[in-house]
Amino acid sequence: MAHRVALCPFVFLLVACSTEAEVPGPCEGAGALSTCLSPKADDAHYIEQGERYFDTLDASADPESEPDYAETVARWEWPPWLLLTGWGKEFTLAADEVILAAYPGTTVPERDCRAFGVQPFGRCRVVIDYEGKPCPIYEEFTFNDAGLVTFVEAWSDQPALLPMDAEADPWGEGTAVSRLSTRVPGLGTSEGIIDPTGEDMQQAAENDPELADFAARTQDFWVYWAEAYEAAGEDMFARGCGW
Repeated sequence: MAHRVALCPFVFLLVACSTEAEVPGPCEGAGALSTCLSPKADDAHYIEQGERYFDTLDASADPESEPDYAETVARWEWPPWLLLTGWGKEFTLAADEVILAAYPGTTVPERDCRAFGVQPFGRCRVVIDYEGKPCPIYEEFTFNDAGLVTFVEAWSDQPALLPMDAEADPWGEGTAVSRLSTRVPGLGTSEGIIDPTGEDMQQAAENDPELADFAARTQDFWVYWAEAYEAAGEDMFARGCGW
């Protein structure tokens, strides 16, 4: 009996250690986060992808110029924009066609795209011209190991709407920047696959209302997009562009 008592704490520690070892870290498994990846392409690639992305929103650009999207690419645009405005390669490209058809005179004449050594690897500050009315935008691009765009995140380039202090940190390099891309499970795997109904997403979303909202919107993309457009109101551009 004495031997059994002495062994119990030892056995308990073995079980506890085994259980802790089975819990994946932020860079392990299918739920790995984007910041776990390091650039696999040169700076020119990430800059070019940003340029090609804005070509899809520019009526004067080559219509064949498109970014290299991953199959589960997502685009999230913070208010006053419409939150999930792209889900999956096919729907994201289709959504851009709808936008350009609705605003056929749109161009993106001012672009400053740069590459970074940590995710998001591509970041751009641009001015979109909506038929003579300028709209400054800050946008970030997350990539997988193959150099495909896995997540696009956009903000109005207005001081009160950005995730950082643009004067002190114009490219969002500080630790206080709040972005959704670094919280989405799966973007840190080599392929950057997002599984909105997977266990990793469900667990992460339990304590992250914005992530939960993102996951819900992927399940009925077009309906949610239409609802967001109706809810935004007629002054969406005035608020987002600073008109």
